[in-house]
Amino acid sequence: MVGYNVCVVGATGVVGQEILKVLDQRGFPVARLRLCATARSAGKKVLFKGEELTVEETRAVSFEGMNIALFAGGAASTEHADAARKVGAVVIDNSSAFRLDPEIPLVVPEVNPEDVRWHKGIIANPNCSTIIMVVPLKPLVDAAGVKRVVVSTYQATSGAGAAGMRELLDQTRSVLNGEPFTPGAFVHQIAFNLIPHIDVFQDLDYTKEEWKMVHESRKMFHDESMRITATAVRVPVVRSHAESINLETERPLSPAEAREILNQAPGVVVVDDPANKRYPMPVDVTDRDEVFVGRIRRDNTLDNGLNLFVAADQLRKGAATNAVQIAELLVLDNLL
Repeated sequence: MVGYNVCVVGATGVVGQEILKVLDQRGFPVARLRLCATARSAGKKVLFKGEELTVEETRAVSFEGMNIALFAGGAASTEHADAARKVGAVVIDNSSAFRLDPEIPLVVPEVNPEDVRWHKGIIANPNCSTIIMVVPLKPLVDAAGVKRVVVSTYQATSGAGAAGMRELLDQTRSVLNGEPFTPGAFVHQIAFNLIPHIDVFQDLDYTKEEWKMVHESRKMFHDESMRITATAVRVPVVRSHAESINLETERPLSPAEAREILNQAPGVVVVDDPANKRYPMPVDVTDRDEVFVGRIRRDNTLDNGLNLFVAADQLRKGAATNAVQIAELLVLDNLL
């Protein structure tokens, strides 16, 4: 089997660590692996397939001889992605830096795999909440058309990285012990609370996170007229996001028909058995690569309305797994 030289930028962070796990678990053909991060993390040791690798500080020379550069996100993307592209590495980027650039493909393999073919050295990974929504949305769009999407997210603290997860656990202990604390990773207390505010507020008092779901979905579906409205909420869950999705379809689509379509869809697992109290929950989808869908039922206020509840591990399908799947598409289509 042909192997590829892979550089992981941000290798010591939560997403970077997940990328390494996914590369191993999916058997991606890695010939040589280079791990990069900030100067602060340089020198750390990381295990990959039983081999101890030393993390390097990210520099322009880090990408020489690399076929693929997987960026875990953050400032490194704007600082180093162009340098990687210029020396021939294909960048797969988890940050928001390039997602809405019309010259750069934004890809979820279950939704628009064909878009990788027009890359010019950089391919963007969508926002985690967008990915979790569009995977089950795609087969329903294909089957019945979608006039309007209303989505509310229930986003785990892992969406804010290791600091977010740590803050939830630390605050929970503080609250239970009656001890004072000061919020840091989040703008308000997250323990025993919900925060309807993720990222900064922008036009019409929607947050940047909410607008990401709108604009990124339109780009991947190649439909700027798609009507989407989102409300993003941080919840006191350590890992894995959930979403409530309300659809208005172009033609009637019964819950039974939607269930059958979703059962056949790639990357989707239907868990929809209300009689036995079975439906998607974050605790059950952690460390899985699929998007789980349940609570499939009519919206009884619309002629063509449908409700879904979905959950997925946003560190995997919402970030690391989607990035590795894009790399797999590049290999499959001989685009490296």
